[in-house]
Amino acid sequence: MDNLPEQKLLTVSNKIDELARVASFLEELGDEWNLPASLVMSLNLVLEEALTNTILYGFNDDNDHLIEISCNKGESQISFTIQDDGIEYDPTKKEDPDISLPAGERPIGGLGIFLIKKIMDSVQYKRIDNKNNLILIKNI
Repeated sequence: MDNLPEQKLLTVSNKIDELARVASFLEELGDEWNLPASLVMSLNLVLEEALTNTILYGFNDDNDHLIEISCNKGESQISFTIQDDGIEYDPTKKEDPDISLPAGERPIGGLGIFLIKKIMDSVQYKRIDNKNNLILIKNI
């Protein structure tokens, strides 16, 4: 029974100020799950990037929407599933930016998704029941 994954859930609204709640949630998770501070910082950056994209670009109305973040910790990995009812968008299909170009010559956008792909070991997307599901996995 000790090998069962641990799970935590957090539901936030589609407002930028909710990112502070997510950061606090991750700090508590890091303490509870004995995660290194550097890992918690990386995970916070990943969630901040993913949620910022969802909040700013994921909805075509000004209504309140809920975003559910499910966190699971197994023996060798941590996974996050971010679920929202926004516009269908698969960030895994976004082409990586050419970071060899000077910043002024690169098209705007795409660096956050690129960063997420670099930090996490697996980034997957599924559309289930008209909801976006972004699955982020980090080996520990």
